[in-house]
Amino acid sequence: MPELPEVEALRAFLDDHLTGKEIARVLPVAISVLKTYDPPLSALEGATVTSVGRYGKFLDIQADGLHLLIHLARAGWLRWRDTLPSGPPRPGKGPLALRTALTGGDGFDLTEAGTAKRLAVHLVHDPAEVPGVARLGPDPLAGSFDREAFAALLAGERRQIKGALRDQSLIAGVGNAYSDEILHAARMSPFKPVRNLTEDEITALYEALRTTLAEAVARSRGVEAGRLKSEKRSGLRVHGRTGEPCPVCGDTIREVSFSDSSLQYCPTCQTGGRPLADRRLSRLLK
Repeated sequence: MPELPEVEALRAFLDDHLTGKEIARVLPVAISVLKTYDPPLSALEGATVTSVGRYGKFLDIQADGLHLLIHLARAGWLRWRDTLPSGPPRPGKGPLALRTALTGGDGFDLTEAGTAKRLAVHLVHDPAEVPGVARLGPDPLAGSFDREAFAALLAGERRQIKGALRDQSLIAGVGNAYSDEILHAARMSPFKPVRNLTEDEITALYEALRTTLAEAVARSRGVEAGRLKSEKRSGLRVHGRTGEPCPVCGDTIREVSFSDSSLQYCPTCQTGGRPLADRRLSRLLK
């Protein structure tokens, strides 16, 4: 799933490639992708793109007062094309979900792999009209997001830290992969209760959050859209690396599986050398 660093890289890429250009048409191919109907996508025909923004994991293509909001979800992706095919896309053929064509003949496709169709596109006058945007917490890379703001968000939290980091209404943009990376950098168990964090641990977690995301954004900056997935994988130290040696201590990276996802961690760095039990089989070790 694309998270804040990859979406920020896509935002910068699209800002360079779209701003100042005229939209010829936006064509939904998969019926499930479009979540709004008023205004219609035809309202974008002839509109000029003024900028491309980001809200958490949402891309925001702004054109003549309208906002085309894109959430790539778990299996969605964006593919830029310098020259789009001349004929109209055919529904039901492959992963193509939506095509945006510019008057110059270039544009981009949104694709989605798999059968769980969660990729979402909204066309609105105000991003706050999209419920997923309206509920977002602060952006963790914003200048105003300091250690005190982070501590205030955690005050009163009763969840485990892994779940709290992934909650988009608490902090925008962090998902399964980067929460694993942040917790590894902070040397914390993913299942440590937030209420048990000391002041020093809150500071360490804040610094790991900011540093991990900032470094990932820097690695992705300037990378073309088609290479962002492989760039993300190459920069991850624990997530998706079950069975490999930890790059910090050399211990074997382990995994906890859930019904629809998994997390990875280093026992030596994060849990005092003790492995966490698989949640499907027994209670998690603290």
